[in-house]
Amino acid sequence: MAIKLDNHKQAGEISDSQDRLKAYFIQLDKLLEQSRALWQVRAFEAKALPWAAQFQRLATTLWALDDAVLDTLDAEQSALVDALSPALKQDLAALGLDWDLSLLLSSYAELSQGSDIDSDIGSDISSDDIETATSPRIDLTEMAHFSAHIKGRKWEQITAFVQHLPDAGLPVLEWCAGKGHLGRLIAKARGVDVLSLEWQAMLCEEGQAFADKWQLSQRFICADAFAINDKTSDNSAHQTNPFCAQQQAVALHACGDLHVRLLQLAAAAGTQALAISPCCYHLIQANQYQGLSTLAKHSALRLSRHDLQLPLQQSVIANPKQQAQRHQEIAWRLGFDALQRSCRGIDAYLPLPAIKQSQLSGEFAEFCHWAAAQKTVTLAADCDFDAWLEIGKQRQRLTQRIDLAAHLFRRALELWLILDRCCFLQESGYRVTLREFCATSVTPRNALILAQKSSD
Repeated sequence: MAIKLDNHKQAGEISDSQDRLKAYFIQLDKLLEQSRALWQVRAFEAKALPWAAQFQRLATTLWALDDAVLDTLDAEQSALVDALSPALKQDLAALGLDWDLSLLLSSYAELSQGSDIDSDIGSDISSDDIETATSPRIDLTEMAHFSAHIKGRKWEQITAFVQHLPDAGLPVLEWCAGKGHLGRLIAKARGVDVLSLEWQAMLCEEGQAFADKWQLSQRFICADAFAINDKTSDNSAHQTNPFCAQQQAVALHACGDLHVRLLQLAAAAGTQALAISPCCYHLIQANQYQGLSTLAKHSALRLSRHDLQLPLQQSVIANPKQQAQRHQEIAWRLGFDALQRSCRGIDAYLPLPAIKQSQLSGEFAEFCHWAAAQKTVTLAADCDFDAWLEIGKQRQRLTQRIDLAAHLFRRALELWLILDRCCFLQESGYRVTLREFCATSVTPRNALILAQKSSD
């Protein structure tokens, strides 16, 4: 079922940039619905490529790839699309299907062109010099203190976020602040009051101690984000709604329902400006994704928590040792899965709890005995663990290829989710732009939603 735009609005009532975001959402929605067989899959439960009969050339291409190149392809979306899209296009032509595969490489830049709030942001900000964006209020010595005990990539994300943060001249609400690393840099660099909300009391205490030491205009409040009601009169004294109209709300990688709650509360309060980088879309309370915008609510897509993990399945951080350990763990898990199906006489996947990395330095047989104890599975005394491990390795090769095909659509799904948030904000009276705030090598979660309340 295709989504249709609401035709009740007068021509010219919505800006070109707003129309662009909605039109893009509709195109992505169509592609994702058409291609569900390729990406809405559970690789661990499969014994063969589940779509091989329909997409034969894609299957052949995947099995022809050397195992050694799979991680490299998976780490770079453009390389993955270049490697697999020719075969997919041949399959689509043979099937008489028309999919817009250009959407597989959608960029935030093309959506932000001509944005009606770009001029408020400063599109010429240099990504190489933090002082350009944060003003002379902070010197290199202070910067070293501010970045102490923060992992390198996280600090890069924080500084890049601040570089692209519009200077609204408003008090700032930092959502899901942790120790307030982002808020303290904003307070120091921009010279504005920052209110940092965090639910863990210890983090609030540590963050407030740092702010007091450096005499920053940063104050922490310890509160449960989900206990805050969007109706001010309904809030108890200890969960007072911190949102107001004259404010800029910011969130860097607030997970799942947490950043959704921020959008809802800010929209209800008429908060003047927002800057949000979403993350971990699967961390939701509901069993299925609940669309925010009218377009998403009318979509035929039904997304489980498992589906919502697809955009996160791209690692630019893992080193060769970590990758090898991950492959070993998957092979062991799948080897035990095949074994337990045989022992139980039940052909169904049995999920295992997280393991310690130290377990991978032992023997596969030891792992199987541990896993069997976890799931109360009785193993045969004469079990041929080497044979089951080989089965696990072959299934691991299969799951990698199932995942590669699904990963063709991970960027499209993430952009669908991000545009749902953008469209919701537009419906709530905001002008919205979308851009990247840092390179993918710093974090694949590099989308930045900037919203400003319309004056009319």
